[in-house]
Amino acid sequence: MVTAPRNLWAGLARRLGLPGQRPDEHEDPDETGRRPTNSGASLVPPSSIAGRALIVIIAIMTFLGSLTVGAVDLVRTAADDWTASIVREATIQVRPAPGRNLQADVTRATEVAVRFPGVADVSPYTAEETARMLEPWLGTGLATDDLPIPRLIVLRLTDDRPADLPGLKRALVEQVPTASLDDHRQWFDRLKAMARAVVIVGLVIVILMILTTGLSVIFATRAAVATNRPVVEVLHFVGARDAFIAREFQSHFLWLALKGGLAGGAAAILSILAAGLVASRWRATAGGDQIEALFGTFSLGSTGYVGIVVLVVLVTAVAALTSRWTVMRTLNAID
Repeated sequence: MVTAPRNLWAGLARRLGLPGQRPDEHEDPDETGRRPTNSGASLVPPSSIAGRALIVIIAIMTFLGSLTVGAVDLVRTAADDWTASIVREATIQVRPAPGRNLQADVTRATEVAVRFPGVADVSPYTAEETARMLEPWLGTGLATDDLPIPRLIVLRLTDDRPADLPGLKRALVEQVPTASLDDHRQWFDRLKAMARAVVIVGLVIVILMILTTGLSVIFATRAAVATNRPVVEVLHFVGARDAFIAREFQSHFLWLALKGGLAGGAAAILSILAAGLVASRWRATAGGDQIEALFGTFSLGSTGYVGIVVLVVLVTAVAALTSRWTVMRTLNAID
């Protein structure tokens, strides 16, 4: 009863190029004390049209996911720079009012802000500077004296000690009733909310990409098992361990996923570097200034590159584990 399965395994092993012994049997060491090594071919064909197609699919998914990771890192870094700049500044707005001298109110508000602790620098805008700020909307040659245009005073706050902005608001209300202080808190909260939304959307896109990759590997594994089903069934019935069969498929799809993941991740990094090079050439133009204002220098930081590497590793691991899980379920169904 034992000879027939062993003979069946030996014939099947010659066909597949696998070791002559069943995979659940221990091989005896040779005269040198070492065990024979497995130099046979894999149970799954190493190269096929389906395998190449799966590599392309994984490469595309990894490429899109890596671009998402890079975009999230760019937006997060830019948002951090924006919020840091906003937190270090505040603005006093002095409105013109009947019976009051606007320039005197600006001077008085500047004096109050200069003496206040936590304020490093005070820069009041002149009437000419205010007119230049409004030129993009109101055009040139505007007579600002005929319009109730408020004057701005920009405050730069110290980094080592927090400024008492509520106290400054009260002092302005008492001494300059036409002045109001804007600490940019509203803009700060909006930027933080935007950055969180971008990160969440990016994570959702990456998770969907990984799920899509896992589903592709499941279908590819089922197709590979169906193609080799007679061989898998014989191996299973002659006593080959399920872990041995699953390991063959797992190794096959792990290498396919690694090739696709590395190709997609490398293509994404090259694309981001190329985009940064193009943006640097546009830096002196109006469009380039807008891009730099939105995305900074348009270059990935260390967290962006680490995120892409982690994504490639994650895609490879998901492909290997998904393939193993699919084969184990198929073998359990055979039982």
